Amino acid sequence: MSRAETTAGPGLHDGDPGQQSGEPDRDRAPAPPASRAPRAVWSLGLFGSELLIVFRRARTLALLGVLAGVPVLVGIAVRIETRDGSSVGGSDGGGPAFLEQISNNGLFLAFASLAATLPFFLPMAIGVVAGDSVAGEASTGTLRYLLVAPAGRTRLLLAKYAAVLTFCVAATLVVVLSAVVVGFSLFPVGDVTLLSGNSVPLSDGILRGLLIALLVASSLIGLGALGLFISTLTDSGIGAMAATVGLLITIQIINNIPQLHAVQPYLFPHYWLSFADVMRAPVIWSGILKNLALQLLYAAVFGSAAWARFTTRDVTA
Repeated sequence: MSRAETTAGPGLHDGDPGQQSGEPDRDRAPAPPASRAPRAVWSLGLFGSELLIVFRRARTLALLGVLAGVPVLVGIAVRIETRDGSSVGGSDGGGPAFLEQISNNGLFLAFASLAATLPFFLPMAIGVVAGDSVAGEASTGTLRYLLVAPAGRTRLLLAKYAAVLTFCVAATLVVVLSAVVVGFSLFPVGDVTLLSGNSVPLSDGILRGLLIALLVASSLIGLGALGLFISTLTDSGIGAMAATVGLLITIQIINNIPQLHAVQPYLFPHYWLSFADVMRAPVIWSGILKNLALQLLYAAVFGSAAWARFTTRDVTA
């Protein structure tokens, strides 16, 4: 045996079956598995970047300002109308249920403001943000640079949709917080009289208000997915925003035409105002559950369509 053969380590002999078969040395420590931490950190960083993009835009801040101003206008109008002791809607008390209760309890201003903003103002804000999420990046030429990063198109789309959902919550909370501040400043606050006539403590009313805010924010996830899908179809941010808001207005009109009642239960805004059933004892859940199921269906359908379009799209801008 040569000197080279006697000094060689195990597994390096010509006749070693492990060497001949290409198997690694058993004495060598196995390579550690690839860590998923960098991917998670990158995903969180991507989500944070999307949030900064959304909430730093002057357009977004203007939309939030408009939403915050609605409770102020409603509160001042109710205060002026009821300063002589009359009720909202005239001496016969013929106003909407939430508005009638504002002068007795300022907490109801939050519910009335959500009922006033949900048909148009809140969804319009969501439509603008969702419609601009992908198309806005494409129009400025930054989308292709984002796709060069190791995030992948699916992860980028999820981050954008998560930012849209975060804006849904933020916009709803802006309305609620503004209404609470104005309502508690202009009107008395105490036990809450529900729409069913029962009276509950203020703490119970606040918890119901938080649940209503969550339901209102959840009512917008279908529209967010629809706007995201439209945003993947064009490179024009303004065009995507206009198309989303225009489609919203069209669907709202269809939802209010009695002759089209057969299709109305399948429209995403049909059960939006079901959150009012939380202010009953017991709570009526049928409309609320139908609304949540419909929103999840829209989110699944248009979210999948957005993913299919975005992952196969030839991004040149």
